[in-house]
Amino acid sequence: MANQPRVPDVLAAVDLGSNSFHMVVARYAHGQLTIVDRLREMVRLAAGLDERGRLSKESTDRALAAIARFGQRLRDMHADAVRVVGTNTLRKARQKAGFLERAREALGHPIEIISGIEEARLIYQGVVQTTSLESGRHFVVDIGGGSTECIIGDGREHRILESLYMGCVAVSAAHFPNGRIAARSFQNAVVDCAVELEPLQIPFRAIGWECAIGSSGTVRAIGEALREIDPSNSLVTRDGLRELADRLIFAGNVRRAGFATIDEERWPVFPGGLAILTAVFDNMGIESMKVADGALREGLLYDMLGRLRPEDDARERSVRSMAARFHTDVEQTARVEQTAIAFLQQTASAWDLADPLAEQALRWAARLHEIGLDISHSGHHKHAAYLVEHADLPGFPREEQGLVACLVGAHRRKLVLERADELVPPWHVRVMYLAIILRLAVLLHRGRSRSSLPIMRLTAKGRSLEVRFPRGWLTAHPLTRADLALESDYLQAAGIRLRVA
Repeated sequence: MANQPRVPDVLAAVDLGSNSFHMVVARYAHGQLTIVDRLREMVRLAAGLDERGRLSKESTDRALAAIARFGQRLRDMHADAVRVVGTNTLRKARQKAGFLERAREALGHPIEIISGIEEARLIYQGVVQTTSLESGRHFVVDIGGGSTECIIGDGREHRILESLYMGCVAVSAAHFPNGRIAARSFQNAVVDCAVELEPLQIPFRAIGWECAIGSSGTVRAIGEALREIDPSNSLVTRDGLRELADRLIFAGNVRRAGFATIDEERWPVFPGGLAILTAVFDNMGIESMKVADGALREGLLYDMLGRLRPEDDARERSVRSMAARFHTDVEQTARVEQTAIAFLQQTASAWDLADPLAEQALRWAARLHEIGLDISHSGHHKHAAYLVEHADLPGFPREEQGLVACLVGAHRRKLVLERADELVPPWHVRVMYLAIILRLAVLLHRGRSRSSLPIMRLTAKGRSLEVRFPRGWLTAHPLTRADLALESDYLQAAGIRLRVA
């Protein structure tokens, strides 16, 4: 299909976080990214999420207004490549399809909901790509509005990724109502955060690190407040956190503490963030921490560059790793992949599949469709789909991972597209046509022969497909002919007409 795309001139990353929304725009020239614009809006989306996972009208209105402003800036700057991700609050929110569709219209780009582990991976990339680091191992913590990510890595490679359902919005709401701060409430907040961190303490400290780094707004705001206390403070320290907490407790709330560097929008969530960072220092035995320049949105920019080079695409590495872990027959899956892509080239126009993700998803599904055999041959397509859907696959947003899982689960037997209705349009429709292509490729290589298939001509039109073989080939291959007859019945039950000639 298309050749490897060129690197865009202007790239943009949008982070729809639980506390604030961020956008960063960069220009790519001479192998370097240069930031040309940043936008930040304090939305506090997490504060509008109720116990049943519903977003309030007030919070969605604030969010959509901010998104509309981001969309205007994106159009003005003519960004060539844009990625938009939603994090913890959008992961937890129910019945969010309407909001996501309105947000997509306002931005002009779809929103990817990423897992906590993927968020941690992108945060680490943003930190190491933009912060001057010494050699050795690094511990990175990012305290967001709805979650806290902890990572250990060597250089640009992460070693361990974790995401906790603990953010400055929820902790502040639970322990500091109306912004009131007392010694007991602060200590209780630190203890509750320590309980969440406890499962990480032994494995993280066993690996160890030379340098601790904090990223994003919470740690940056704490660092600025500490410099206001003592301008010589270049690091966040244990003693500094203690002094900052004492000043807030003495004042009774953030506003009366009189820190010029803590803006009014951050007042309601600042004490929760401070409690989380204090617990991180205590549990991980940290004495001092550097404040990072980059975070999730910078990680998104560099990840976009990596996606333009297959060898650097984290998704490709995840698929290779998963295929190896479950002992797939690489030669067989390569044959299926090659045939599936050849079929895609012939049907892409008629079935509206001329999209780079269509080819990528088909390739990934072909490489992973047999991983369920490592569990059981019976129903192995269902086992494979479950593994793909629920595994931590670095680089994959939930939408893409769900698309691949749906294809893998539909590659044999009855055409059942699990959770297809949860895919963002138009993939909820396209997935059926991609599944048909994959099914035919798998069927034609069922014998696992190394012999090449004949040249076939596929003609797609609406919900019908004609596959034309060279004269006499099907007669010489009666098993394949029988398999195709059965496949025709399976597809007919799903409302698809398959004609073989």
